[in-house]
Amino acid sequence: MKKSLVYTKTGDLGTTGLIGGTRVPKTHIRLEAYGTIDELNSNIGLLITYLNDERDRTFLQKVQNKLFAVGSHLATDQEKVQLNKVSIIIPDDVEQIEHEIDAADEILPPLHSFVLPGGATGAAVAHICRTVCRRAERRILALSETCTISSDLLAYVNRLSDYFFVLSRKINFNEGKEEIFWNNSCK
Repeated sequence: MKKSLVYTKTGDLGTTGLIGGTRVPKTHIRLEAYGTIDELNSNIGLLITYLNDERDRTFLQKVQNKLFAVGSHLATDQEKVQLNKVSIIIPDDVEQIEHEIDAADEILPPLHSFVLPGGATGAAVAHICRTVCRRAERRILALSETCTISSDLLAYVNRLSDYFFVLSRKINFNEGKEEIFWNNSCK
């Protein structure tokens, strides 16, 4: 059996193929959207290496798998082909994130100020995931101006960034690290 090639040479001139066969420039907003989802997924892989809580690691691995579905959704030219069933984000996917947010938030002290990224290494990486997730959301919203994007997918990515914020707080809390609050006097 011949091993599949990592390289195809079809993108050497700056284009790539979407699911459905359409070729678009690698600078297309669609690629910015699913490329940023891929970047987020890579950062989640890094974040997992800093986590001690098995529940958090397991949940984030589910998120990583779901982000492949998000990427597939974004890479599909729905004018040419239907979305694959595995590429569809459903309300239950959003609710799972909300459940994780609520469970983590129960143990955390209330917030009275803006939190600066930092504390434990894992918390800082969770903030990186949060900001990459927000950028992905902006790219997906820009893409939604020209093609159909599921409202559940938009809610999923929005809720996921909220999760990373709460997770960063949880990591600091569990590791006994003080949260760093914004000094609004800027001194």
